[in-house]
Amino acid sequence: MRVIVDSLEMASNVPKASEPPKASGLATIAAIATPLGRGGVGVIRLSGARAYDIACTLTGKSAFTPRMASFCRFYQADGTVIDEGLVLYFKGPHSFTGEDVIELQGHGGMILQNQLLARVFELGAKQAGAGEFSYRAFDNDKLDLVQAEAIADAIDATSAAAASSAIRSLSGEFSKKINQLLEQLIHLRLHVEAAIDFPDEEDVDFLSDGVIQSKLEQTQDKIQQVLATAKQGQLLRDGIHVVLAGRPNAGKSSLLNRLAGQERAIVTDVAGTTRDTLQETVVLNGLTLHLTDTAGLRDTEDTVERIGIERARTAITQADMLLMVYDVTRDLEEESTPLQLAEQLFGELPEAKRLLIIANKSDLLSDLLDDSSSQIPSVSQIAIKERGYEQINVSCETGAGIDNLVEALCAKVGFHQNSLIARTRHIDALRRTADSLAEAHEQLTVFQAGELVAESLRQAQNSLGEITGAFSADDLLGKIFGSFCIGK
Repeated sequence: MRVIVDSLEMASNVPKASEPPKASGLATIAAIATPLGRGGVGVIRLSGARAYDIACTLTGKSAFTPRMASFCRFYQADGTVIDEGLVLYFKGPHSFTGEDVIELQGHGGMILQNQLLARVFELGAKQAGAGEFSYRAFDNDKLDLVQAEAIADAIDATSAAAASSAIRSLSGEFSKKINQLLEQLIHLRLHVEAAIDFPDEEDVDFLSDGVIQSKLEQTQDKIQQVLATAKQGQLLRDGIHVVLAGRPNAGKSSLLNRLAGQERAIVTDVAGTTRDTLQETVVLNGLTLHLTDTAGLRDTEDTVERIGIERARTAITQADMLLMVYDVTRDLEEESTPLQLAEQLFGELPEAKRLLIIANKSDLLSDLLDDSSSQIPSVSQIAIKERGYEQINVSCETGAGIDNLVEALCAKVGFHQNSLIARTRHIDALRRTADSLAEAHEQLTVFQAGELVAESLRQAQNSLGEITGAFSADDLLGKIFGSFCIGK
């Protein structure tokens, strides 16, 4: 029964890697929790065992009622008034950090806020480090690592969809999915380890009766579903890097201006106007696009333009998505196709999953347009589709087709707004979990090696546990919480 007991203990009390001392024995911390500058209200947050006493001394009050706002004046040591405002008291463990928390709501302003914070330090508080309030909440089991990260993601959200998804993760929706998977893995390990420790129990061969295999395959399917959701969440959080490339005067800069909704790039009829990369970030249909306009690709003797073209080629190799822009009135030679043009420009034909072909100035060929699909019916268009590529016809002059382009971009990367915010480390952990489960499946179905199945399942559980913080190294925690703002 040794293995089963060990697994049950792991299920009920998963250790954190560092096991730092509980926050109750730590110093009381304080920080300004609102942006410095001119404003109606500025908030200073305190957390720790001395927070309540500091608030009493600061205000001259003898007591505060938890979760009730109290109007107070804030005093210097000599009795002069620093400011006046509200005091909110949250008694631990019923607070954000799990400790006693005080919030001082005074007037917003750099001088007043800094004077008030300096007085709080005089009374015994210490300056909070980056993310220290959230770390203490994590350390006191008020939230897990995914929820802690969601706080920063909500603050840094660049779109309403990203903010909404971050709040859903903060509420525990993503963590719930991960914890359900952890439960499945734990119970699966119990079955496997029982089969190893009790091979003759009731004369049943647990490794070959199909039960474990069925449960393992169900878990694998669930991991893939969560992984797909996490990939969507990463797109929502980080966006995609899109590079506009093509020949000179194809309309790349005009397309950037259209997508950005403003004149960001200089547009002229002179070839080689764009001589360096130009970057702009926009949010379209909820998807964040990091756009890069590039110099037109051609042979040139101009030294400056040649440097710009080299930078363009570097940007092309690093792009998540390429928009090859071409002028339908001149860029295709007789008998050539857009795919042949792409090969000429890039040296080789990019993968279909990272290339969209943009036929610009399509309004000049309106007599060839099919009203039902807004596609130019041609042999080359059919060939593009047959090879898995896609062409979008647009007019940067009139704006026609731009909505179709944005929809095609979202579809190309599989983006939709109903996602849970996710980070690169979440996806990495899920992939490692999936790999370990695949190894377990092979050991089970091919080799019937129970001990190796158990080891692969243990590795899968460890990888999955990293997401919520069940298994996390100190340096990972430090990197995550160090990216937070000071007052959080």
